[in-house]
Amino acid sequence: MFVDKAKVYVKGGDGGDGLVAFRREKYVPDGGPAGGDGGRGGDVIFRVDEGLRTLMDFRYQRHFKADKGIKGRNKSQHGANADHMIVRIPPGTVLIDDDTQEILADLTRHGQQVVVARGGRGGRGNTRFATANNTAPELAENGEEGQERYVVMELKVMADVGLVGFPSVGKSTLLSVVSAAQPKIGAYHFTTITPNLGVVAVGDGRSFVMADLPGLIEGASEGVGLGHEFLRHVERTRIIIHVVDMSGSEGRDPFEDWVLINDELKQYNAALIDRPQIVAANKMDMPDSEENLVSFRERIAELRPDLEIMPISSLTRQGVQELLYRATDILDSIPVAPVVEEVAGKERKVYKLEAEEDNSFTITRDNEAYVVNSPRIERMIKRMQLSTHDAILKLARTLRHMGVDAELRRRGAVEGTIVRIADFEFEFVENSSYY
Repeated sequence: MFVDKAKVYVKGGDGGDGLVAFRREKYVPDGGPAGGDGGRGGDVIFRVDEGLRTLMDFRYQRHFKADKGIKGRNKSQHGANADHMIVRIPPGTVLIDDDTQEILADLTRHGQQVVVARGGRGGRGNTRFATANNTAPELAENGEEGQERYVVMELKVMADVGLVGFPSVGKSTLLSVVSAAQPKIGAYHFTTITPNLGVVAVGDGRSFVMADLPGLIEGASEGVGLGHEFLRHVERTRIIIHVVDMSGSEGRDPFEDWVLINDELKQYNAALIDRPQIVAANKMDMPDSEENLVSFRERIAELRPDLEIMPISSLTRQGVQELLYRATDILDSIPVAPVVEEVAGKERKVYKLEAEEDNSFTITRDNEAYVVNSPRIERMIKRMQLSTHDAILKLARTLRHMGVDAELRRRGAVEGTIVRIADFEFEFVENSSYY
C-alpha cells in the first residue's frame, strides 16, 4: 500500500538527574562533594533511506520517544548519555511542525538527516555548586525535559520523469511498456489512485526513474478529485511528459485536455509551467488520431510554438523508444542542483544572542493562598531538587532578589500565609536571617 502522508508524535529523551553525594574514603579528610552530572537525553533523528518508497510504516507506529539520560553517579562520575533514536524515512519527505506549520526539513538525498526533537540536558550534580563559601553544597538539578512535538510527514515521490494527463489516456500502459513496473490498468477512470514508480532502461546504458501519477481532472488545484494528493508529487519531477489521448476516444478534445491540465498545474504551482514538457500524443493506432494530431499541432503552435509533440502508441510501441531517447537527452541537459559541502579543515562557530533573564512575575489570590506566576521561578523549581536545605535556601534567595518577598508583604502576606508557585507550596516566613 502506498502511503504519502502521516502524522507522528516525537519526544526527545529527558536528561538524567544530577546527584548529591560526598566522598567518604579512608584517610581522605574533608572529601567534599562528589555528585556527578546526569547524562543527556537522546535526540529523535529522521534519516533518509533510499530503500524506502512509502510512509506505510508510520500508519502502525506513530509515537517515537528517545531514551532518557542516566542519572549522575558518586565519585563525580557523569551519567551516560542516551543513544539517539534513528527513524528511517523515504527520500522526498517533507517534515512540518503540526502546531506552527513550519517546514522543519525537506529531505531528498540518501543519508540526509535532521533532529526533530532534541533530548534534554542532564542535571548538574552537587560537585558543580561548590564554592569558597559553601564547600559542601547539597544542591543538585533534575534533568531537563526533552523536546516534544507532533510532526506531519508529506512524501513527494522522487522521479526524474512524471506522466500527467486526464484519466484513461494511457499513462499506466506506457509505464508498464517501458519498465518492469506493473501498475493496475483498467478501462475506467481513476484506475491509478497512487503514484507508481518504474526504472526505465533506455537501451544505450542510460536510465531514469519514471512516475505514473494519478489522473487529473478540472478543479484538481482546488482539491477536486485526487486534488493536492496528486499534485504535490509533480513538484519533484525534472521533466513532465503530458500524455494526451489523440484519438478522442472518450469524446474529449485533445487540445482542451492539454489546456485544462496545464491550467491546473499553473494554479497549484506556477513554477511547473516552466518545467521541461513533452506532449506524448498517445493512441495513434486508433482511428481519427492522425487528423486530430494535425489540428492539435496547429492550435498548440499559437500558444507554445516551442513545445515538443511526439506521436506514440503504448499498445503497438510506435514512437515509444524515440520518446525515451528524447526524455533522456533533456535530463542530461538539465544541470543537477549543486550540493553545498562543509568547508574542510575549518571550524565553524555559531554565536547566539543570549536573551536576558526574565525577572517579571505576577501575584494573584486563590482563597487564602497567594499564587506567584513567574517563568523563571517555575523553571528553577522544575530543575532544582528541592529536597535539601541548601536547595530551599537558594530558592528563598532568588525570591528575595527578584522582589517577590517585598511584593507579598505589600499585598498583605504575614507569617504562615500559604504561597503557591506551580506545584510547589510553602508558608511565608518573616525571618530575614533565613536568607
